[in-house]
Amino acid sequence: MNRLQHEISPYLLQHAHNPVDWYAWRPEAFERARAEQKPILVSIGYATCHWCHVMERESFENPEVAALMNAHFINIKVDREERPDVDAIYMDACQMLTGGGGWPLNCFLTPEGKPFYAGTYYPPVPAHNRPSWTELLSRMAEIWKNERQLALDQAERLTTGLQKGEKALLRSLDAGLDKLPELLNPAKVFMSLSERFDREAGGFGGAPKFPGAMSIKFLLAFHAYSGNQDALEHALFSLDKMIQGGIYDQLGGGFARYATDRAWLIPHFEKMLYDNALLIVALSDAHKLLYNKVWVSAHAPDLAGPEPTALMERLQRYRDTIAETLEFVEREMTHAGGGFFSALDADSEGEEGKFYVWAKSEIDALLGADAVVFNDFYDVSENGNWEHHNILWRAESYEAFAAKHGMPAAEFRKRMADCRKILFEARAQRIRPITDEKVLLGWNALMVSAYASAYEALAIPGYKEAALRNIHFLLEAFRNPASGSANNLLHTWKDGKAEYPAFLEDYAYLIAALLDVWEITFDRQYVDRAAALMEEVLQYFQDAETGLFFFTRIGQEDILLRKVELYDNATPSSNSTMVLNLQRLGILLDRRDWRDLAGRMLEAIQETVERFPQAFARWALGLLQAYFPPREIALVGMEAIQKSQALKRHFIPNGIWAAAEKETDGLALLEGKLPGESSVLYYLCRDFACLRPVETEVEFLKMLADPK
Repeated sequence: MNRLQHEISPYLLQHAHNPVDWYAWRPEAFERARAEQKPILVSIGYATCHWCHVMERESFENPEVAALMNAHFINIKVDREERPDVDAIYMDACQMLTGGGGWPLNCFLTPEGKPFYAGTYYPPVPAHNRPSWTELLSRMAEIWKNERQLALDQAERLTTGLQKGEKALLRSLDAGLDKLPELLNPAKVFMSLSERFDREAGGFGGAPKFPGAMSIKFLLAFHAYSGNQDALEHALFSLDKMIQGGIYDQLGGGFARYATDRAWLIPHFEKMLYDNALLIVALSDAHKLLYNKVWVSAHAPDLAGPEPTALMERLQRYRDTIAETLEFVEREMTHAGGGFFSALDADSEGEEGKFYVWAKSEIDALLGADAVVFNDFYDVSENGNWEHHNILWRAESYEAFAAKHGMPAAEFRKRMADCRKILFEARAQRIRPITDEKVLLGWNALMVSAYASAYEALAIPGYKEAALRNIHFLLEAFRNPASGSANNLLHTWKDGKAEYPAFLEDYAYLIAALLDVWEITFDRQYVDRAAALMEEVLQYFQDAETGLFFFTRIGQEDILLRKVELYDNATPSSNSTMVLNLQRLGILLDRRDWRDLAGRMLEAIQETVERFPQAFARWALGLLQAYFPPREIALVGMEAIQKSQALKRHFIPNGIWAAAEKETDGLALLEGKLPGESSVLYYLCRDFACLRPVETEVEFLKMLADPK
């Protein structure tokens, strides 16, 4: 056993039995490196990382390899999800050196933590133009012993490059909020994004293919503002293809992290909490948009446009997928105390995907006579569709398949559901992939927002209850008891213990979640807490030079430098999320300074977003919401809460919401708005100047649709 036995990270605990003398990212590792003047080897990964498992089996469990590592290096193992700040610094160094990155990430540092070499996976023997791990170790040790100045010079160059960081993407302008709309061109952002459309298989670009939930959310909002049909159809087409693909677990619900092929058939089988949260939000937006079109056709036909193809089929598809995915989250990723686990591994019994794939003979035996049609629908064959196994996926919709074979669609759907239940119960008897049971503040907050969005779209009370249960768990479990402040939070929690100062992404996602919970409860406590956390971020994270925010809190001393995170990668950028938070809170609380700050942040990155919208998709949404005036929506009266939830089933992007039955709670958006004799009054405002209120949902939607 090494020092990692005392950690709470599942990833670090996986390495606790290695013969490598691992340290965690703790001061004692650096103290020893400085005392012995040894280089540091930091190896970064995460619990559900397939190639991390491979490298551990091949190298870190080998006593001879471990002896080489222990003799020449101070070895540190890092969970990238536990310490994203550390990972971000050394991943940037790897990309600067090699042009690529990934995990496991292996980086060689000076005793002061400055990187001089970095790479990813290394095999036990030379292969694919890569040296073996032992060859690399020997070479790095030799350089440190005999050519140390080369390493030190390289470390200085890399550190200088890291210090410039992502700020190179910014421009220095200060026109502020008033001038910002003159600078923006949402159509230009859309055109840049559309160049990446895969019009045959959905999504963006080729293989490997990631879900792109934030880009889809932008497309839906852009359609709602501009009427651009191409944006709508590609967003819906992409969601359809993912839902039918192998990236979606056809038996148990939930999405895998990405597909290794263009057609969404072959997933990288790990399931991440954040992917599912972001996709639920995108699906909820799509459901709201289509629900709105159906509702308007029935209640206000004078507003209705041409119906999209297969509108009702898609509504059912998105409703089912949201429900199945949240059932998966509740069943497999929810802690009894109210938190959500981080991920499910891709591997089981040492094989990637083994838990999820099928032999045709297994399905034939389980389903009997139904196997023929099931196999046809889900692409099951004797030879398999992936490495002689079968990944379940659907080449076409239930309705299209049923029509082709002369079956009633509802009957066919029910028949397939019965078959899936049989297979799901059989699969449950297999050896499961491991679950990374650490609970991360930021990722949990993303799932709170997902539950809130699903509640708005589908009006299922259990979704609201889950959002409330988790938000209160987060606010209590992640408090830093040493700080004495309820707003000083920690990042990760497991087995009743929270650790590490919270990062900007934790605060940003939590503020957003609190505002989302406000919009399904209209309980003022959530706005107040969001505002208090905003003040915390402004005090301890803001970069005085740019106005943006550092990823780490002021005073953190165990990292090489403080980064300003800008890219919307697998998870949203903490800074782009802060822009949306500043926009929302700035209106709710009439904080012009916060709205101005959001404008300056957007202005600084606007040109970059227009050129590379897929890498800045949440920034693109912020730009869209700065260009089009926010829709300030206030409902007052005895039925205000109930009616607001009915109204929120419609897709109204850029809406800033408030509702009150009696008291206005001092919110600027509610000030002076009294219900009078009506059970509810609907107000539509801009900069707190409101149109004459109306008394029905139909009237309000007509007012919303009026360009004047």
